[in-house]
Amino acid sequence: MPQTLHRAHNFNAGPSALPLSVLEKAQAELLDFRGTGMSVMELSHRSAAYDAVHNEAIALLKELMGIPDGYEVLFLQGGASLQFSMIPMNFLQQGQKAAYVMTGSWSEKALKEAKILGVGEAYEAASTKEENYRRIPSIDELKYQPSDAYIHLTSNNTIFGTEWKEYPNTGDVPLIGDMSSDILSTPVDVSKFSMIYAGAQKNLGPSGVTVAIIRKDLLEKANNNIPTMLRYETHAKNNSLYNTPPTFGIYMLGQVLSWVKESGGVEAITKQNVEKANLIYDVIDQSGGFYIGHAESGSRSLMNITFRVKGEELEKQFLVEAKQEGFIGVNGHRSVGGCRASAYNAVPYESCLAFSDFMKKFMAQHG
Repeated sequence: MPQTLHRAHNFNAGPSALPLSVLEKAQAELLDFRGTGMSVMELSHRSAAYDAVHNEAIALLKELMGIPDGYEVLFLQGGASLQFSMIPMNFLQQGQKAAYVMTGSWSEKALKEAKILGVGEAYEAASTKEENYRRIPSIDELKYQPSDAYIHLTSNNTIFGTEWKEYPNTGDVPLIGDMSSDILSTPVDVSKFSMIYAGAQKNLGPSGVTVAIIRKDLLEKANNNIPTMLRYETHAKNNSLYNTPPTFGIYMLGQVLSWVKESGGVEAITKQNVEKANLIYDVIDQSGGFYIGHAESGSRSLMNITFRVKGEELEKQFLVEAKQEGFIGVNGHRSVGGCRASAYNAVPYESCLAFSDFMKKFMAQHG
C-alpha cells in the first residue's frame, strides 16, 4: 500500500510553507521539463525553454500585483539583506539624505547598511523602538524632507508581528518598501512606490530569489559609478540575465504565482489570510491574559502572529507540546523569544484551525 503523505503544520518564518500542489507539479516535472528531457535545473539560462519560464514569472507578477507601465521587474540574488546596501549605493548620492522608518530589526539593519556606505546621510524619519516596536508609526509621525533621495519602510515585521495598514503618499520623494514578509498577502497600490523589493522565501517561493520592482524614472537617477553587478541598471538592461540567475527558484516562483492566480488572485488570498489570522488572534484576545499579544491591535500582522504565554515555564512547556503536536516553527525569533505563528499565504487554513484548537486545549489544561 502507498505510504500516507505526512505534512507538518509549517509555521516557519522563512523559508516557509509552499503550496502542496506546487511541490507536486515540480516533482512531476523534475526529470523532464516540458519535453526537454532535462530538469529545469539543467536548462541553459540562454535557452528558449528557460526564457519562457523567466518571462512567464515576470508577466504573472505584473498581472497579480497590478504593476503599472513604467516599472522594471528584476530577479536578483543576495536576499533583502543585499538590497540594504544596493539601494543607497544606487540612489543615495553625496550631499543627499535618505529617511528610514524604524519598525523593527530589519529596518534597523537597512539603516545601518546605508550609514556604513558613508555617502549622503541616512536618518530616522520615525521610530517606535522605545515602545518595543509594538506598533507602526502613524503617517503624521513621519518626518522627512522634500529634498530627500528616498524614504524607506519595511511593510511587515516578522520578529515583532506588525504590519503597515496604510502607506504614505510621499509626493516627489521616492518611496521604497521592503515587502519580503507580506508581498502578495494583500493588495498594494504599486504606484505609490518607486521601488518594492522582497526575498522570495516567505510568500513567493523558495529562498534564493529576490524580486525588485523599480520605477524607471528612479532607475534613471541611479549612480552608475559602482561595481557592475551592484547596479540595478545592469539587471534591467539584461532582463535579469546578465549572469546566471537562480533558474529553479524563478521556476518555483512562477509556479507559486500561478497557484495564487488559480486561487482567485490576491483578493481571494487576502480573505483567507484574514480568516486564518483571526483564528489565532481570537484565542489570544479571549484568553483573559493567558496569551499576551505583542502587537497593538491596529498594527497586527496577518503574516506573523506574535505572543507570549503567561509565565516563563508555562511558555516553555507550550512550545514543547506544540512541537510534539506537529506545529513547526512557533518559537519566537531568538532575539526576542516568545511565540510566533507565521501564517503565510501557503499555510493552509486547516493548520491555523488546528493551532487555535491546540491553544484552547493548552489553556484549558493550564489556565
